Amino acid sequence: MSQPLTHPLHTIQKERAIIFILAALQFLHVLDFVIMMPLGPVFMESFNIDAAAFGLLVSSYSISAGVFGLIGALFLDTFDRKLSLLVLFFGFSFGTFLCAFANSYVFLLIARVIAGGFGGMIGATVLSIIGDIIPVFRRGTATGVVMGSFSVASVVGVPFGLELAERFGWHFPFLSLGIAGFLILPLGYKLLPSIRYHLDSDIKVKQSQVKSLLLVLKKKEHFPPFIFMVFLMFGGFTVIPFLSPFLVSNVGLSTKQIPYIYFFGGLVTFFTSRYIGKLADRFGKFIIYQIVTVLAIIPVILVVTMTKTALPMILVITTIFMVFVSGRMVPAFAMVTSAVEPRIRGSFMSVNSAIQQIASGAASYVAGLILYQNADKQFVNYELVGMISVLSLLFSVYLAKKIKISG
Repeated sequence: MSQPLTHPLHTIQKERAIIFILAALQFLHVLDFVIMMPLGPVFMESFNIDAAAFGLLVSSYSISAGVFGLIGALFLDTFDRKLSLLVLFFGFSFGTFLCAFANSYVFLLIARVIAGGFGGMIGATVLSIIGDIIPVFRRGTATGVVMGSFSVASVVGVPFGLELAERFGWHFPFLSLGIAGFLILPLGYKLLPSIRYHLDSDIKVKQSQVKSLLLVLKKKEHFPPFIFMVFLMFGGFTVIPFLSPFLVSNVGLSTKQIPYIYFFGGLVTFFTSRYIGKLADRFGKFIIYQIVTVLAIIPVILVVTMTKTALPMILVITTIFMVFVSGRMVPAFAMVTSAVEPRIRGSFMSVNSAIQQIASGAASYVAGLILYQNADKQFVNYELVGMISVLSLLFSVYLAKKIKISG
């Protein structure tokens, strides 16, 4: 049996360096997406758009990511994963750079589609690399570190991005992200090893690219993780995109106070995500997912039913919300990553990522259709959106039982 890498990892230090660069790339990728949510009030005012139009702005990235993710499933397993990741990240950085020069709603919408087309495949490639080079008994921890990029993006990226938007306009966060993306590419080229385990002749099945995709789609063992991913996304992305606009319009937060939400939420989840990953490795990924998801229902209900509330209490509720709603992703992705054999992991993760992105985009868009603003500019029906989230969370626990671990 061949080693997992053409140049095997000899030390934990090399493994940590790889995890570091994957987390850094994921950080920029995640920040590009999450910065859209706190900028919601700014976009709605700048372009004079309603909740449905903003929902489309958020979902356009995700739906584009899903569509191109399916295309990526046709070829990602035929290239060195290092090459795939760097090319995808270049295209993503270019799309983000275009966002900085958008002078209209339509231009920004198109730029988000381009960024999403490339960005949607980054997550699948990163998780495939983790699945290929990290032993299964450390995979939950590694996934927790990479998923912790959401926390770092919230603690550092979102407040800094919102400060740039406050001082220089909403274009500047995207300009900074685009430049940072181009600058980190050489570091990724240096630190990432060639990853060709899935291409080794003694394990690779000679087949066409279409057959590779069909193999992923026709295996009955893959259906549960795919359906699971739909409800995993609806459990969070019905509520998350409109959190900032809701807090400003209904709860009384000012736009300048929004960074506190992401700072404290991200700061706490930076530690809890890693801890949840370790718990998943120790006690089992399903049992930890089950516990965290059931606990997530409480803050979801508290968030969507909030009225005028003091800032300290808002921070407590939203921080708990982020801890559990984002924390369930760690055991969830560790389960899904391990639900496929290595030779088709890239195609599987591309399809899975496509489903994830389309589902999150659909959740955002559906929520935007349900929500509307009354004469006082307050959002109506957020609690109904929250009910969809709760039902999705509960059903995802049932579906998680059906996922079989392959390796």
